[in-house]
Amino acid sequence: MASERSQFSILNSQFAGLTTPLFLVDRDIVRRNCDRMHEKAARSGVAFRPHVKTHKTLEIGRMQHGGAIGPITVSTLAEGEFFAAAGFRDITYAVPIAPEKLERVAALAAKVERVNILLDNERTLRAVEEFHCAHGAAFDVFLKIDCGSHRAGVDPDDPASVALAQAIAKSPATRLRGALAHAGHSYAGRNADEIRAVAHEESDAVTSFRDHLGSPDLIRSIGSTPTASVVDRFTGCDEVRPGNYVFFDAYQATIGSCALGDCAVSVLATVIGSYPERRSLVLDAGALALSKDAGPNHVDPNFGYGIVCDLELRPLPLKLVSLSQEHGKVEGEPSAIARLPIGTMVRVIPNHSCLTAAMYDTYQVVAHGAIVEQWKPVRGW
Repeated sequence: MASERSQFSILNSQFAGLTTPLFLVDRDIVRRNCDRMHEKAARSGVAFRPHVKTHKTLEIGRMQHGGAIGPITVSTLAEGEFFAAAGFRDITYAVPIAPEKLERVAALAAKVERVNILLDNERTLRAVEEFHCAHGAAFDVFLKIDCGSHRAGVDPDDPASVALAQAIAKSPATRLRGALAHAGHSYAGRNADEIRAVAHEESDAVTSFRDHLGSPDLIRSIGSTPTASVVDRFTGCDEVRPGNYVFFDAYQATIGSCALGDCAVSVLATVIGSYPERRSLVLDAGALALSKDAGPNHVDPNFGYGIVCDLELRPLPLKLVSLSQEHGKVEGEPSAIARLPIGTMVRVIPNHSCLTAAMYDTYQVVAHGAIVEQWKPVRGW
């Protein structure tokens, strides 16, 4: 028993005394990821409007612009208000606008230089025009383009889409600024080459639409971390909006968007049950610590719910096979399970860093193997 306790102290020494699960963020890797993408945009001569939805923190929002304040993309109005209060002045709310949120958008726009909203249908345009008639507010608008993911947006090759863009451009309630696409289907790629093909679809969609519209000043805005990560240079666009790249995750590493060493986040968890005879162990990190997001099953059907690593982030020969609310079940060979007795800490690289980060109200920031500070993300909608 004494030797087992000694083993715990050695295995857990760098995080001794911490209550798990915890969300760990490697500050140096985040900064490196941010610098790479920022420099690529500058080298490509395109505007950089990174998404903040993955991290939702002021610290990383500034890192994305090399330590400064610059244009950003948000997925909630709570994010927009939070970043505006900290001095961010140019914000794109990259979700098709719900009419009942127009009053809140107008209030936010009055406090900053610009808030861009998304439209992709005539009914919403009518709601914006009604709001304009009642309140006098006019809105900066991007038309959402479907470049292949089929989640939202208009068909860039449909004449009705051109007609909608023309209506937005002519309306006194709106100022058409550009066409915006997000290649969500890039996540279905199996390698960097397949993702590059989707990147071309993404830029081709906004470029062909601009050509159909005959408006050379229309801003072509693209996003998606996989497509932004695998190309050497941004072409066929005017601005880029990646977000997940600040953290990356197990999914991105598996499909070829990044190397595993680029993953900046992990969940610190403790072994609370060790059963070599069953070939399994249990962690105190379940769905509410890791999210229950599926892994890249199209690449590896047996991937599991994250990559289980030791405290130095070296992957272990284990598979995280299931998650309940507060339990994570791990399977492996009896010899591998026996090396992780109760009380041992491990780190799990999550499948989807965005959803996993959303489970925590505080990030534990790691530098040189130790926790050095805490960052507080904004929460809510």
